[in-house]
Amino acid sequence: MAAINRYDGSSESPDRGKEYYNKEEVNIAAGAEVYAEDENHHLHRGLKARQITMIAIGGAIGTGLIIGTGKSLAQAGPAPLFIGYTLVGFLCFLVMAALGEMACWLPLPSGFTGYATRFVDPALGFALGWNYWFKYIIVTPNNLTAASLVIQYWVPREKVNPGAFIAVFLVAIVLINYFGVRFFGEFEFYLSSIKVIVIIGLILLSLILACGGGPNHHATGFEYWKHPGAFHEYILTGAAGRFLAVWSTFTTAVFAYLGTELVGVTVGEAANPRKVIPRAIKLTFYRILLFYVVLVFLLGMLVPYNSKELIDSNKKSNTASASPFVVAIKLSGIHSLPGILNACILIFVFSAANSDLYIASRTLFGLAHEKKAPKIFTYTDKRGVPIAALALSVAFCLLAFLGVNTASYTVFGYFVNLVTMFGLLTWISLLVSHIYFVRARRAQNIPDSALAYVAPLGVYGSWGALIFSILIAFFKGFALFCYKVTATKGTKPVFDWRTFITTYLGIPLYIIMIFGYKWSMKTEMVRPETADLYSGKARIDAEEAEFIAAEQAKKGGPETTMEKVYRYTFGWLF
Repeated sequence: MAAINRYDGSSESPDRGKEYYNKEEVNIAAGAEVYAEDENHHLHRGLKARQITMIAIGGAIGTGLIIGTGKSLAQAGPAPLFIGYTLVGFLCFLVMAALGEMACWLPLPSGFTGYATRFVDPALGFALGWNYWFKYIIVTPNNLTAASLVIQYWVPREKVNPGAFIAVFLVAIVLINYFGVRFFGEFEFYLSSIKVIVIIGLILLSLILACGGGPNHHATGFEYWKHPGAFHEYILTGAAGRFLAVWSTFTTAVFAYLGTELVGVTVGEAANPRKVIPRAIKLTFYRILLFYVVLVFLLGMLVPYNSKELIDSNKKSNTASASPFVVAIKLSGIHSLPGILNACILIFVFSAANSDLYIASRTLFGLAHEKKAPKIFTYTDKRGVPIAALALSVAFCLLAFLGVNTASYTVFGYFVNLVTMFGLLTWISLLVSHIYFVRARRAQNIPDSALAYVAPLGVYGSWGALIFSILIAFFKGFALFCYKVTATKGTKPVFDWRTFITTYLGIPLYIIMIFGYKWSMKTEMVRPETADLYSGKARIDAEEAEFIAAEQAKKGGPETTMEKVYRYTFGWLF
């Protein structure tokens, strides 16, 4: 059993001292261990501040925003779309703030798994880690398939087999991840920069069109909020129908926001995590406000929810034709932009697949690091790449070749449904971990002033976000139970049991993993007084001090071209 720690204002535990840190033990109270951290079992802190900041931005921008918003607009109307994305955006910020507080105190290479294991229960760490890995070995091949669908905008599948494009994209993301975190970080920096430029361009274009700057010179303003209306009543009528319209947007919004937490996975490879992570977390609020809330607000001004073009677009694939913004562009009389936007969507999907593979490999490494996966997955090469974890994650990417057959698209639809629940369970677990982390540091007399970053709303914000997340997860498939009302006229109402299973399957699987691990490993809940808040911290502090010293020594030296470009463009804002 670990000794009780008391904070004395220093970065190390006074009750343990240097001898403890040399043993490289982690979470003795929970019975977990970490393999000796030699050069072949250790991630390299090669991600720079600008890379992590832009990766965090890029993680918040994907097809869920560019394409997924169309379904919610047609189903619920502009007001519910705006309300739903705003509320879920605030929920996302609370999750990120909770994660940031833990990550800044202890930037663990094991990521989410380590926090749940140390502060709550090793069983939760086991379930969270494997749940997160399952999510990304599903979503990575799904994005590769989506990329081949985007290509079909220019090259029909009858002309070139989609499998050829899937193979090209797969080889590309494998090579990017294989060449090390420095190369990955630089590549994602450029891709995320393009994403930001595209979204800012869309915002400006939407604002111009709403003000009548398009070819048809029609200033829509709030015209579509009056006719056909701000709310499209869903299932029921009156106030109940408007409420359900708002609630129906939550699931779509959650799927759009999933991925913002990936910054928590990068902390194990961040060069100066205690400076970089707080900045990335603080800016999350403004990114959500700018990229999501403002954009969906403008979208609701440009496209009426009963637009035939919008309804038709929701029946299409992941090409630009499926984007409500293309509908807005066409309605305004512009005909040349859809192809350009499709190229942007291709970049979005490729970037998502690239970062998804990165997260999958690091999550499996973290599980092995906490001894919840075979030891071989802790092996890293001289560049700090977890080769075995990457290889297994790549093996599951071969599922993308199912996309060669169009019949598989239905299966991928079920996968996406499953991923949303996995994402919600991840948020719930992170919030629970933060609540227990706050309890532990209070029990061990660690004040807020000792932390590099403190969640703005503290434990109360995490409690509120936890309740909200549980409600969204529990009522995610509420429309399935209204099948008699939602059935198309003239057809026999049938309960969609396939969608029901994929919607809620993640919950029983998660519970089985938690209690199965508890039963087999005989684990116990971690008590606040004995929670391990210090193991490995000395090494992280030393790496941080070494980095700061190197940066200070560099001051006065020549500024690199990339640093200069970033400083004059995104550096002032991000």
